[in-house]
Amino acid sequence: MSTILFSHPACLAHDTGWGHPESADRLRAVMRALEAEDFHYLERAEAPQATREQLIRVHDPDYVDWVMSDMPGFGHNKFHMDADTVMCPDTGEAALYAAGAVVAAVDAVVAGGARSAFCAVRPPGHHAEPAQAMGFCFFNNVAIGAQHARAVHGMKRIAVVDFDVHHGNGTQSAFENDADLLYASTHQAPLYPGTGAAGETGCDHNIVNAPLPPGADGPAFRKAFAEHVFPALEAFKPEMIMISAGFDGHALDPLANLRLSEQDYRWVTQELAHLSRKMCKAGIVSTLEGGYDLYALASSVAAHVATLMIN
Repeated sequence: MSTILFSHPACLAHDTGWGHPESADRLRAVMRALEAEDFHYLERAEAPQATREQLIRVHDPDYVDWVMSDMPGFGHNKFHMDADTVMCPDTGEAALYAAGAVVAAVDAVVAGGARSAFCAVRPPGHHAEPAQAMGFCFFNNVAIGAQHARAVHGMKRIAVVDFDVHHGNGTQSAFENDADLLYASTHQAPLYPGTGAAGETGCDHNIVNAPLPPGADGPAFRKAFAEHVFPALEAFKPEMIMISAGFDGHALDPLANLRLSEQDYRWVTQELAHLSRKMCKAGIVSTLEGGYDLYALASSVAAHVATLMIN
């Protein structure tokens, strides 16, 4: 079976302003990398918009309405939800397509039309809490996809694995009181947003945090997965594995201090694919989170997607 790439041009229109690290150039770099000859057989699909019904499975309805109503109304006006999270007139549409991509990817993988899917979208999502935008994120794309798999496809146990260098506080918040959802994260600590301590374990040990110190390299990253994340997945026995794929742990990334490489991302993708084949009814859905050095981001995404395609 194949791998499908979901994206939408509207995700490029989310304008965060000059010098902001979460820029449209990130997505342009990713899409250029996925146009290489190695990706000739990568299937491509245009993402739909997420619906309000899909969003409110994770987010407070008043928050959803507030986000959509507070879009700057015209011109090049921008509105800061917080110091980092910037909205422009096109942000709402971009955020709807970003969440909709993950929903469509879940549909495709559950239906058996693909073994895996990658969503090349922005804005990212894993910092968005049920009633709060933060950390460049508005809607929690991966959590919305997980709840869609449960509500529409009858799945019960969904696992999200997050290897972004920043802890996905929003996903943890959305999952921590539901024993049938697993959130497992490796991330640098101390670092924004300040959550993700190993002692944060959820309602039934369904939250697994494996923080890494600044300067940690590939062997430390792999050890954290081998000792914490993989055993948790084996014990949880998910019906689907989803990935919050952040590539800002790369040694070249300007926003953090881990020392990962493309080979580390290739390795973790392969291991998760093998576990998915072993345990899950459906394949893997992965969605883009962070990554702010354009070269490192593009090459890391290429390694991740190429590995999905052969597994």
